Amino acid sequence: MTETAQDSRPATGLRRTLHFRDLLLYGIVLIQPTAPMPSFGVIYQEARGHVVTAILLAMVAMLFTSISYGRMARVYPHGGSAFLYVGREIHPSLGYITGWCLVMDYVLNPLICTIWCARAVMNFLPGVPYFAVAIFFAIFFTLLNCNGVETSARINAGMAAALGVVIVLVLVAAVRWLMHFTQAAHPDAGFYLTPFYDPATLNTGGLLRGTSIAVLTYIGFDGISTLTDEARDPERSVPRAIVLTCLVTGILASIEVYVAQLVWPRGLAFPDLDTAYVHVSGRMGGPILFWIVNSALLLANIGSGMASQLGAARLLYAMGQDGALPKQFFGVVSAKSRIPRNNVLLIGAVCLVGALVFSYQLGTELLNYGALLAFMGVNVAAMLRLWRHGGMRQWFGMLLSLGGLVTCLGLWVNLGKLALTVGTCWAAAGILLWLMRRKVTVLPAEA
Repeated sequence: MTETAQDSRPATGLRRTLHFRDLLLYGIVLIQPTAPMPSFGVIYQEARGHVVTAILLAMVAMLFTSISYGRMARVYPHGGSAFLYVGREIHPSLGYITGWCLVMDYVLNPLICTIWCARAVMNFLPGVPYFAVAIFFAIFFTLLNCNGVETSARINAGMAAALGVVIVLVLVAAVRWLMHFTQAAHPDAGFYLTPFYDPATLNTGGLLRGTSIAVLTYIGFDGISTLTDEARDPERSVPRAIVLTCLVTGILASIEVYVAQLVWPRGLAFPDLDTAYVHVSGRMGGPILFWIVNSALLLANIGSGMASQLGAARLLYAMGQDGALPKQFFGVVSAKSRIPRNNVLLIGAVCLVGALVFSYQLGTELLNYGALLAFMGVNVAAMLRLWRHGGMRQWFGMLLSLGGLVTCLGLWVNLGKLALTVGTCWAAAGILLWLMRRKVTVLPAEA
């Protein structure tokens, strides 16, 4: 009777409720279907007009890496992301540092979304103080995620559909504008190829710098692996969702920036780099489309902020379960909502404080540091896994992972000096924390 009573008690672990569609929608909304729009102006400036090329080059690196992620998620069908894969296949210490750097990426995503949403709302309500709107969004994201993963999945579906409609409106307006422009100006065939290659402005260094920023378009596909504990048939659904999310994002992003480059005249400065795509939309569709796109980007950042906060909470949960962080706080799941509520609340507090002291630009410059470092670690882990379980017979898979490692390393070294400096300081702080925890753990045992 004792065993029966124990078996009948409700489990307090995470529930497997997410289908392949939910995982795919989670990844797309976390990345945002409109992902290249906010960074369009910055990439345009750094890559000297070659935004499409930068987006496609970044997609190559991310596709290599997504294959490695899919392979590792199949081997380890439970949450943890890069932290788990690197720790198991290479070394636990490196896994901890990888997870620590990835935490910075995950925390910064909802933080900058909070900042951007607050600024966007102020375009509609200029009389409202910034701090009041920032506090609202930080609390809003946290309360929704505290309701559980099923609530977030339903919201993701609605947001993906709404953003898809906006993208269709933009593309229709772009086609109409181009048809009118073609009838008036009669451009030659070279006009339609300049978004890919313009010999007058092409610079290799600038293109690589723009590509390193364009990686922001894809950051988030790896977040799908943090939901493996809640996915049905994770060995099959998680790898497929990771790779397909990356591919769909790259195709959509390329189309969006391609039509924008054709519409905006070469050499004409944007009124504001951060909202450059909004101004492009106004040029192709007038004031109505200007406000629709501005509102859509606000909606997209709301979705990304919610989803990335959820992913960060689960990454902290995995690190707490493995003992890399204090398990009593980070490794606890709420018995009622079945989510790591402590972590959700902690990320919400960080967003609340960070939104009041951080700038949007500083947050975006730091995002790629941790992500690319984690991507390199996953590619190395995948190569080691293949070598141990097949040797040179797995040469093609190892070659794909090597391609991911090399391309991510090339993009990482092209990050800005500020991002490299601050990111390295964050990594050093993680190493120091790891050493302190090891010392505290070892000393009592020796005594």
